[in-house]
Amino acid sequence: MFWNLENFFDFRNDSTSVSDAEFSSRGARHWTRKRFYTKCNAVAKTLLWAGLPEIAAFAEVENAFVLRRLVAATPLYKSSYLPVHFDAPDPRGIDVGLLYRGNRLKLLESRPMHVYRPECPDSLLLTRDILLTRFLRRSSGFEFYLLVCHLPSKYGGVAASAPKRAAAVRRLRTLVDSLSVQPAGAVAPILVCGDFNDTPDSPVFQLLTPSVTNLSERLAAQGEGTLRYAGQWDLIDQFWVSPDQAETARMSILRPPFLLTHDSSHGGLKPLRTYSGPRYLGGVSDHLPVLLALPP
Repeated sequence: MFWNLENFFDFRNDSTSVSDAEFSSRGARHWTRKRFYTKCNAVAKTLLWAGLPEIAAFAEVENAFVLRRLVAATPLYKSSYLPVHFDAPDPRGIDVGLLYRGNRLKLLESRPMHVYRPECPDSLLLTRDILLTRFLRRSSGFEFYLLVCHLPSKYGGVAASAPKRAAAVRRLRTLVDSLSVQPAGAVAPILVCGDFNDTPDSPVFQLLTPSVTNLSERLAAQGEGTLRYAGQWDLIDQFWVSPDQAETARMSILRPPFLLTHDSSHGGLKPLRTYSGPRYLGGVSDHLPVLLALPP
């Protein structure tokens, strides 16, 4: 499963990120311990509703403390979930990370992969890292790579931000290609998930094909999405897989009723956010989670 948890900060003001003072007990959002644990419980409820996926990958988590408390302080403490997280250079202090079920999967490798500036390949782009992990399914011996990403947003305008997204996509393509070339033995399947901050028809994704196949194209063509803006659904949270997995892998969008609310401006339903501007709503995210089903 992948889910953008929209500003999932802890309640402490204990770092230098530009958003930490805002999302803390005394910050502008009054992000209290109670509100933090309310969000933890809602995320846990969603994972239980989804059947406790073997992996739950996330975007917009502040640190490892958030992931540890998400497991230890909710009914997930019985689930065997273990966290994977690395601090990234994003100035807002939001990273990607994941939980995996240690009784079902063995973590073989995990490391953060930086993204570099398009105009200066030796200089870091201050954005989210790509999380590279490799797992072994204990029951079957199935081994696979999982890359988790959160591409730069369109904040500041599409034209200004496009080179940053392209740089992240090129970095992702380089990683996929490097994993596809192994010195000996069969190549493990590669799975990619994340918030791509663009719809599947974006020309930038031509940089990724044919190395991996986008499973979200069919859903997007049917008008489905994970983010609703001005009454329209957009599918920016996506799964990509190795071509040899594309025929059997299935992607779906999860719509637990408790994550949705009525859209008073445009009709229908939309995700229930934690905040609307400065106003606390008590929801989880403006994104819906997506699920990838693979053969056993």
